[in-house]
Amino acid sequence: MQKIHELDRHENDFGLQGFRKVLVHDSADFKILNFNLAAGQIFPVHSHDEDGQLSIVVLKGSGAFLGDGGRELPAGTGSVLISDIRDPHGVRADEDMRILVTIAPPI
Repeated sequence: MQKIHELDRHENDFGLQGFRKVLVHDSADFKILNFNLAAGQIFPVHSHDEDGQLSIVVLKGSGAFLGDGGRELPAGTGSVLISDIRDPHGVRADEDMRILVTIAPPI
C-alpha cells in the first residue's frame, strides 16, 4: 500500500509554548514524525533503551543537533543525522526549524 502525506500543510504550524509534532506514519517497521520548532526552542536531549536507529532530517531552518555531554553539531536545511536510538540526541532551533524524524523499528 502506498500513501502520500503532504508535509507542507504543516509548514506554518509553530507553537510558542513548545514544539509541534505531527505523526506522519506509524507501522510495525518504522515511524515518521514531523516536528516544528520555533526559533529558540529545544527538542531535549534524550535516548531510548531500545535497539534500532533513527534519522533526523532538517527540512527547513538552522540550529544544531545535540548529543551527550553538551556536544553540538551544526544543522541546517538538508542536514541529516543518523544515530542509534540508544545514543543521546536532540535538536536546538536557532531559527524556525522543521525536522523529519524516522525511527526504525518504531518505539
